[in-house]
Amino acid sequence: MASDTASDTASDPGSGTGSASGSDTGSDTASNAAAAARAAGPGAGESVRIDSWIWSVRLTKTRSAGATACRGGHVKVNGERVKAAYNVRVGDEVRVRQAGGHERVVIVKRLIRKRVGAPAAVECYVDNSPPPPPRAAVAPVAVRDRGAGRPTKRDRRDMDRLRATFGAGPVPPAQDHADGREKD
Repeated sequence: MASDTASDTASDPGSGTGSASGSDTGSDTASNAAAAARAAGPGAGESVRIDSWIWSVRLTKTRSAGATACRGGHVKVNGERVKAAYNVRVGDEVRVRQAGGHERVVIVKRLIRKRVGAPAAVECYVDNSPPPPPRAAVAPVAVRDRGAGRPTKRDRRDMDRLRATFGAGPVPPAQDHADGREKD
């Protein structure tokens, strides 16, 4: 197998590996990434499990996290939830729901079995993911003067209301009185 890759690079004048000028550093990186992805691919007639593939192309941090995502129903192939042992094929649409509710939508271009570097992994799929939602406004930090002591009940409630308006922190308590006033 090593002799096959050596003869491929020697016979391919556009690969950039044998150039003496050294000006093709960008294409060298791309060709090295492509060679790494080809080397990590399955043999003829072999298939790749979905949990292994989403780990290999760096959609999950570990293979077991990929299997857990499949078990939890967070991985869909062509619109259907799949088990970790599902064999993925070129052309399949894979949807992976990640932490924070963000969903990655990718089309399989190449099957690989081993985890490869990020430049090689990107060449194995087409990313059709929607752009991430804008980050929510960060709640302003309540600044207290140094040495002011512990906040009073009124100060704490004011801070809780401020946090609730920005979506962070606890929700204000329900009114305790019939006329809508809070208990003091």
